[in-house]
Order: sequence, then structure tokens, then C-alpha cells
Amino acid sequence: MSVHAVDLAVIGAGPAGLAAALAATGAGLTVALVDAAPRPGGQYWRSPAPTAGPFRPQALHHGWRRFTATWRRLDGLAATGRLLPLFAHHAWSIQPDTDRWDVHCQVGAEPRQPETTAGVTVRARRLVLAPGAYDRQLPFPGWDLPGVLTAGGAQSLLKGHLVVAGTTAVVAGTGPFLLPVATGLARHGARVAAVVEANTPLSLARSPGAWPAAAGKLGEAAGYATRLARHRVAVRHRHIVIRAEGTDRLTGVLVGRLDRDGRVLDGTVRHIPCDLLTVGWGFTPQLELPLQAGCATRLDADASLVVAVDDRQATSVAGVFAAGEATGVGGADLATVEGRIAGLAAAASLGAATPDDRALRRRRTTLRAFAAALHRAYPVPEALLDLCGDDTLVCRCEEVDAGAIRHAVEELGAAEARTVKLLARPGMGWCQGRVCGFATACLTARYAGRPLAEPDLQAFAQRPIATPIPLAALADLADG
Repeated sequence: MSVHAVDLAVIGAGPAGLAAALAATGAGLTVALVDAAPRPGGQYWRSPAPTAGPFRPQALHHGWRRFTATWRRLDGLAATGRLLPLFAHHAWSIQPDTDRWDVHCQVGAEPRQPETTAGVTVRARRLVLAPGAYDRQLPFPGWDLPGVLTAGGAQSLLKGHLVVAGTTAVVAGTGPFLLPVATGLARHGARVAAVVEANTPLSLARSPGAWPAAAGKLGEAAGYATRLARHRVAVRHRHIVIRAEGTDRLTGVLVGRLDRDGRVLDGTVRHIPCDLLTVGWGFTPQLELPLQAGCATRLDADASLVVAVDDRQATSVAGVFAAGEATGVGGADLATVEGRIAGLAAAASLGAATPDDRALRRRRTTLRAFAAALHRAYPVPEALLDLCGDDTLVCRCEEVDAGAIRHAVEELGAAEARTVKLLARPGMGWCQGRVCGFATACLTARYAGRPLAEPDLQAFAQRPIATPIPLAALADLADG
């Protein structure tokens, strides 16, 4: 096992991590930039594999010039030895050791492969955790059919492999993220039959305080609307997918209109034929590493469990900073600003001279207000949980349906999600609750007749090992 000693380890090379690394190296720190992907950029600037064929990144990415300029600067710093880029490094454990942190990584494109046995430890005096987020999913009848994907999964196939996942698509869920997904699919050959949006952007009018940050975003949304109109894609606001239909594969969806209370209106249900359904209900912050470090959490406006940070992005644990979606889902611009603040704060905590960050913090306040307004404007509708009958599958790995969760709560007396997990086994399979955890937490609270609480979400976010690894990695650590 090789060991690298640096001033700062930044985990995550998306917008927040790149910004943190650039700010910290600019202040004179030696920085290790750790990411599981083989290339930098995170999910936001995901690049296709070299074998994927011809690619024009500007067609699928916003801010591509900003990304390439940032990476050129960091690449130059790597040549001087001030930046250590560690890509295809899966950080699976972080451990405190006196005045430093040990970040244990497994090296390789896929840590579960038997041939991937190389281990690396990064020893850092400070940490910036920017692990990002993954798609939030909620179950509904038929969501486990082949042809039903997360919105982020469909976009990752397109960005990372130039693969269009179907010929006729419906893009459903809620939030602005649906627009680039639909636009990308339409631009690259799919016929997008409809964008089914549970809410309406007009709800933003109720948050005038967020408008200073909205100008650029509104222009971006208008651009998507223009491109969707060019491809004759219908956007159906205040609608949800009630059911995905098919036997061994998806053949269509049932769509219904919502009333003001978020319930499906009688007489509004219609069938849309399709072979691809992409669904997105926002994102779930990836908190395995922050929780391993002991960082305090809070519930955000979108009911996500996020890392609690102070005005300088410092967590409750000394020497550990967090930025990006882990501290609250808010998009790439907010993540970039938070990353810069975190990188500067980490450098200042080690005695480095850093520039005044007050302008950055004011910008962060504006962007956070806009993110909170988006969360209020695009909530998950109550009707979605109403669709979960007892026979609706919730945990696909362990084949646990909503009825088993209800039974654990109402008949066996499970008061919170961790007990439901032990009694009914949702979240105990291959994905370890990454797909079903949020849904199980919501259903547990619903059946118990109480609001969603932090312990419900922590039951599925806290894992002693952050990513699957071979047993040989644990043996190497023990031998070391």
C-alpha cells in the first residue's frame, strides 16, 4: 500500500472539489484531489470514454470552457508537484490519526473487480469533502420494469458513453434537471414524447427574494424550452406518471394531472407509449464519508439529509470542511462558490495567507436563497406516496414491498426507519439503500403518522465502508 502525505485532501473532483483544490493550491498548500472517476469533472462535467466516438462537449455541458480552464490550471499545478491528481481512486474510509486524517482508497476503474487490489492511503492535515449526490428515487407501480431509468442515469449514459437509452422517451419527475435530460435525449436521436413535470416554474414567483440569482438560470431555462419546442416536445406541468406499463419491458406510461393539493384529478389519466422512462425527484447527498468523520447533519428544505457547515464551510469536526451537494443540493454554481470558500478556509486554518472571501460568501448567500426557492417550487407531490399500494416494490435488491414496510411499522411497532430496515430488510442488499433509502424513510414516517426525521435518513446514509471493496483491501489495511 502506497502512502501520500499532503496538506489537504479534497475528495470529489466535481465543481466543488475542483474549486476547492484550485483555491488551496493558490494559497500554497499541497493538495491531493481524489475521485472515483477516471477523469475530473464529476457528474456535471462527465466526459465520455476515449472509445465512445466523436464528441462535442459543448453540446451537453454548461460551463465547459470554465471547466477546461480550471483543469488546465490544475494540470499545470500537478506538473509542479503542488497538486496530486488521484483519479480512479475510490475513497472507502477516512480515519483520524492524531493531527492528520488517513484517506484509504482502492485504485481501479471498478473496485469490485477481483483484479483491482492496489491500495493507496492519503495522509492529510485537512480534508475538504465534496462527494456530490446521486438520483433520488421514489417507487410507483412498474418502476422496476426494464426501460425505466433515473434521469441522471439516462444522462450519464449519454454524456459518458454517447448512448441514447431508448427510441421513444418520457422524462418525468420534478425540477429543472428534467430539461437538460430531455434536451440531450432529443438532440441525440430519441423522440421525447413528453416531459411530465409535477410542478410549475410559476411557483418561483412566490420567492421574489431569490430573483437576483435567477436571471442566468431563467435564460438557461428559456434556451432549453426553445430547443424542446424545436423538437416538438410537450412539457406537461402539474402531471405525474401514475404507472409504468409492460410485462418484460416498458411499453408505455399512464400520466395524470394534479390538483392544487397534489392529488391526481379524476378523468385526466392518459396513456403515452414509450420504451424509455427517465424519472428524477431531485438528488440525495452522498454522506458516507462525512458521517464516517462524525460530521453533524441537518434536514434541508428538500427533506435531504445534508452536512451542517458554518460560514466558512467548516463541519462540526475540526479540520474537516464540506462543499457542494453534500451541504445542500443547489447546482454547480453554488457548489463552485462553496468549494472556493472551503479551500481558502482550509488553507487559512494551516496559517496560509488567503484573500478576502467576503464577496464569495455574499454570492453564496444569494445562490443558497435561489436553491431554497427551487426546493419550495418543486416539492415531491403527496400523490406520489399515495401510489404506493402494499404490492408496490420499494427495495428491489431484497424484494421488499410497501406492505412489508407498513407491517413493520403498524404491526411490529417499528418507530423509525432503522428498525424497519432490521425487520423488513429494505436497504440490506446490493445498493445498501442508495436507491430505496429515501423512499423507505418517507414511507416509515408516513405509516407512523409523523414527519420525516434525521434518524430515518441516517439509517440509510451511514455505512462503515463507503464503497464496495475486496476483502484483500481490509487485509492490507490490517497488515499495515
